[in-house]
Amino acid sequence: MLKKIFSVFAVIFALGAYVAPLTASADDGSVHHVIFQINADDPALMNLVLNNVENVKSEYAAVGQKVQIEVVAYGPGLNMLLANSPVAPRVQNMSASSDDISFAACGNTMKKMSKKAGKDLELLAFSNVKMVPAGVVRIIELQDKGWHYIKP
Repeated sequence: MLKKIFSVFAVIFALGAYVAPLTASADDGSVHHVIFQINADDPALMNLVLNNVENVKSEYAAVGQKVQIEVVAYGPGLNMLLANSPVAPRVQNMSASSDDISFAACGNTMKKMSKKAGKDLELLAFSNVKMVPAGVVRIIELQDKGWHYIKP
């Protein structure tokens, strides 16, 4: 009997620990930090990443919490952030509407793709799109700072 009571309390405690972060007050100044990775040249996957970004931002906003999101594109996923991106209007809208969402393009991939194309490729010219030396290293650096990593 004592074992059953202990089990019930353990479950209640675990649920409380899970729910507490979503019900905490934004007044404590905390900000959630999330990295989304894109490494495939697939418009459906690009849209899935952007849907996830919007959902995370909306969910935290609904409970009065802040979130900082960075989408890191490398390998074939860099096409998401190139001038001819199939999702350029969505990236532009997110870039223009929120300082809490940023996009990082892998410099290593950019060099390789430009060399293969025989010309310099252009990134989307939006305020929240930036070049980083290496996309994978950027993810590591952010994780070292406690950011949560999502690969849809």
